[in-house]
Amino acid sequence: MLEDKNQNKTSLAELGEFGLINHITKYFKVNQATTVKAVGDDAAVLEASEKQTLVTTDLLIEGVHFDLSYMPLKHLGYKSVMVNLSDVYAMNGTAEQITVSIAVSNRFPLEAIEELYAGIQLACDTYKVDLIGGDTTSSTKGILISVTAIGKANKEDVVYRNTAKETDLIVVSGDLGAAYLGLQVLEREKQVFKVDPNNQPDLDNYTYLIERQLKPEARKDVAGLLKELEVKPTAMIDISDGLSSELFHICTQSKVGCKIYEDKLPLDPQVISACEEFELDSTMVALSGGEDYELLFTVPISDFDKVKGNPNFSIIGHITEENQGLQLITRANQEIELKAQGWNSMQED
Repeated sequence: MLEDKNQNKTSLAELGEFGLINHITKYFKVNQATTVKAVGDDAAVLEASEKQTLVTTDLLIEGVHFDLSYMPLKHLGYKSVMVNLSDVYAMNGTAEQITVSIAVSNRFPLEAIEELYAGIQLACDTYKVDLIGGDTTSSTKGILISVTAIGKANKEDVVYRNTAKETDLIVVSGDLGAAYLGLQVLEREKQVFKVDPNNQPDLDNYTYLIERQLKPEARKDVAGLLKELEVKPTAMIDISDGLSSELFHICTQSKVGCKIYEDKLPLDPQVISACEEFELDSTMVALSGGEDYELLFTVPISDFDKVKGNPNFSIIGHITEENQGLQLITRANQEIELKAQGWNSMQED
């Protein structure tokens, strides 16, 4: 059966703002007992508790943070929630609610917004968080998404990034660099498509890399895994700008130095093979790639036996005195000073 290329698209102007809000939020259900009133009033109502409240916001802008030529809207909705939940989990907290605000231009029909919110709803259902509010407005160009996540944690459980101590072990969850390489694959295929629109990309060898870029998962499980091991991190941060940049945050704010070891960096086999194909240094990709949304944390050296050998974690180094700086120990046993390679959103082209 041939696809109808002239499918009717519903203009957002036909629904209006209130009609749009009702349409895109009617399938969201409440998961958290602390949510008294979600969408549908002047403000959401949350039940106060003895726990501390964690609040974080991220803004995603088309053409700056994502490219719709290869980012499906459903994936975009999912990812926009993940980047916020990841910040809550990096504080050793539990995410409970989100607000979502969007600005869209008239080039987006209702069906496109439905796709975006289908991804947001999938994230809410998967991570058991409630959509409790937000805003919708028009944009002169493209799409803008702002998500705020609200979480809770017991006062004694909250982990900051400024509390790492000398001799602490540096640990990372999962593996690094895959999201960055997924972006390189997608950018390459975009350029090929521009030259030959009939070319069908073969992405079978890059499925893991592309999934890590388009549909990352926040590490909700890490807090539970550490609790089972009876380990409490001394400092923690999520890896959004790259391992090197996040180490700088922890070390600068904790007034310490660090040593990490090149041969300890966790790399997936697809990352190693893709680095060879793109002629990239796998260590630099792991250090500076970003968007991994893994958790980087420090633990007391006394917890070494609890963490070592755990398939979820890799011990990649240790904390040193501040005057030793941030050092990478290469496979050849040379010391190289680490530099923060985090992406600068304010940089001019």
